[in-house]
Amino acid sequence: MAQAQATKFKNPVVNWIDSRLPIFTMLDHEYNHYPMPRNVNYLWAFGAIAGIMLVIMIATGLFLAMQYSSHTSLAFDSVERIMRDVNYGWLLRYIHANGASMFFIAVYIHMFRGLYYGSYKAPREILWILGVIIFLVMMGTAFMGYVLPWGQMSFWGATVITNLFSAFPIVGDPIVTLLWGGFSVDNPTLNRFFALHFLLPFVLLGLVILHTAALHVSGSNNPLGIEAKGPQDTVPFNPYVTIKDGFAVVIFLIVYAAFVFFMPNYMGHPDNYIPANPLVTPAHIVPEWYFLPFYAMLRAIPDKLGGVLAMFGSIALLAFLPWLDTSKVRSCKFRPIYRQFFWILAIDALVLGYAGSQPAEGAWLVIARIGTAYYFFHFLILLPLLGKLERPLPLPSSISEPVLKGGGRVAAGAHAKPMEKA
Repeated sequence: MAQAQATKFKNPVVNWIDSRLPIFTMLDHEYNHYPMPRNVNYLWAFGAIAGIMLVIMIATGLFLAMQYSSHTSLAFDSVERIMRDVNYGWLLRYIHANGASMFFIAVYIHMFRGLYYGSYKAPREILWILGVIIFLVMMGTAFMGYVLPWGQMSFWGATVITNLFSAFPIVGDPIVTLLWGGFSVDNPTLNRFFALHFLLPFVLLGLVILHTAALHVSGSNNPLGIEAKGPQDTVPFNPYVTIKDGFAVVIFLIVYAAFVFFMPNYMGHPDNYIPANPLVTPAHIVPEWYFLPFYAMLRAIPDKLGGVLAMFGSIALLAFLPWLDTSKVRSCKFRPIYRQFFWILAIDALVLGYAGSQPAEGAWLVIARIGTAYYFFHFLILLPLLGKLERPLPLPSSISEPVLKGGGRVAAGAHAKPMEKA
């Protein structure tokens, strides 16, 4: 039997465990001495913020599940009981409900940061694809969670979204029947959604662990979009990045707490405080705000199957981004033309979100169609063409060069290269 490897920890218990299962050595390497680019800014903290939000959602969800009844005749009243009779039940529910919105805010900022700084390019393709899968699982989990209070928007949202699968030829109707567990949205549907809403966060946790492992293999990107070339370009993860991320987390949690304690229903829909009634259709069925851009795409196309393909395709398209973007330069800092189109894309996403919250008629329907057309134009046509036609600015030779030359500005001097491989 091989002799246990000697370890460096002073605590004898930790040392004894680590000599047999080197988990503390791994954590020390990955979260203490792990080299990070020295120029990362606060936008890089939103990955850690999203991870903390996931832990908060799982923890509060476990306690809420102990009090929730997944039956159509009891679900709405069980939520009201949590709010009124369970000790601190109102707090748990408001943390959980608003936590979903804050989770999506953190993830959307994290995604747009990746788009701006080219974090999807080689060697980080797997890292990016895992992020897209995480986003899809998040959306499924959030949709099923929205159904559980069994209010009017819960019931009719479930009816509308599950019916979308019927647009697919041959397999559509069996999928809808499987989701419903019968011939309409009813008690079997609620039971399925509750079970999946409880399960999927743990799947999400596993995907996040894979995402983090892929990050630690390829290393973090940075605002310049060039690779670190030595110790002069990096700092240890602890204490530099932990302090920076910790400060950002505190600020984010203060904003989160402001919603929980002062405006807990601001991001919800008032119709969801009315018990579900299959005989009364709401005047305007809308999903939660973080689904609205995709909901606008769904309604923008007159054909049902076309709308469904556009909605799902808009997310699946992101997985192919490393190959659609043909530019060798990562960061928008050095791509002045593409930088303008990036901000147009961000505005387009906001406009689509607002269009999705309005009735699908008149000017808002036209705006949703224009926004949908631009979204696909941006990724399928603009990105490949700009990568070949745009002439990027010169890149610095290292991460530390702009700092050593004074300030954060990149000087296009003698040491700058015209282009660097991504």
